Amino acid sequence: MLKVWGRNTSSNVQKVMWALGEMGLPCERIDIGGPFGNNKEPAYLAMNPNGLVPTLEEEDGWLLWESNSIVRYLAAKHGKLEPADLRIRAQAQKWMDWQLSVAGPAIFPLFWGLIRTPPEKRDDASIAAGREKIGEALKIMDAQLGKTKWLASDEFSYGDIPLGPIVHRYMTLVPPPERAGIKNVERWYEAVCARPGYKQHIADVPVV
Repeated sequence: MLKVWGRNTSSNVQKVMWALGEMGLPCERIDIGGPFGNNKEPAYLAMNPNGLVPTLEEEDGWLLWESNSIVRYLAAKHGKLEPADLRIRAQAQKWMDWQLSVAGPAIFPLFWGLIRTPPEKRDDASIAAGREKIGEALKIMDAQLGKTKWLASDEFSYGDIPLGPIVHRYMTLVPPPERAGIKNVERWYEAVCARPGYKQHIADVPVV
């Protein structure tokens, strides 16, 4: 059976678990990192020299790290979630990369400031700037979702998966009156929340 090394509250682990759920692939998830520790121990570093999660371990011991790479690999191997059309596939991969380069860094100050920082140590200016930055980033996503049902096309694909944890954190941390110009993202979020894998591995997991 496949193994996924990483705690369920990690957004990067959540991507992989959601993808596995969409593909109907069973796996064993092993708690590591965060409050569980052990990710800097020699045994884990031998699997993933970054000391980060997740790491995928296949039945024969083959290893792969980097969450988006894991999702793409599994999709290609099992013939699911990866668009057949080369241009649509490129669009899906573009949004996966955009999550890493734009949306992920944009939400980090908001998430870290409100969730991982004690109230007495919070930097309100940094939190406010992060809220504005992720809001502006999601307007870019919203514009695309005004053209297509899902991010790459009108069919769900792995291009949607990396944004799942990001949008869930935004919806959890930013109340509705403070959201503006993202009605298409809200429609997309409602749609992914109805998918069992998303509900199990992201929506029902505490944002901590």
